[in-house]
Amino acid sequence: QVQLVESGGGLVQAGGSLRLSCAASGRILSIDAMGWYRQAPGKQRELVGTVTKGALGGDTNYADSVKGRFTISRDNAKNTVYLQRDSLKPEDTGVYYCNAKLRVYFWSGSYDYWGQGTQVTVSS
Repeated sequence: QVQLVESGGGLVQAGGSLRLSCAASGRILSIDAMGWYRQAPGKQRELVGTVTKGALGGDTNYADSVKGRFTISRDNAKNTVYLQRDSLKPEDTGVYYCNAKLRVYFWSGSYDYWGQGTQVTVSS
């Protein structure tokens, strides 16, 4: 029905740049929010940031632990969200998951959808 496809993960050297993308496709009526989560080895999944709609447009929300380190942007026309980070550190290693809160045709309410996750490994 709905699919989120992440891309851009892989092996990156410390100090390098990361740019992930996530595209949502399917019978989508509207998207309330899109964002990114990550799960480091041996740790629980945590929020990185999301983009939601606001009174004058979209609002961006970052977790306190990553604020200032990541940049999230969204292309509404393409149903795509991006995650940008320069000067990567080994502690950025983990599986990054795309999340979307959206509405689908023929059903009321909003639903959470998750991508399969993309591995990001930052080498020292």
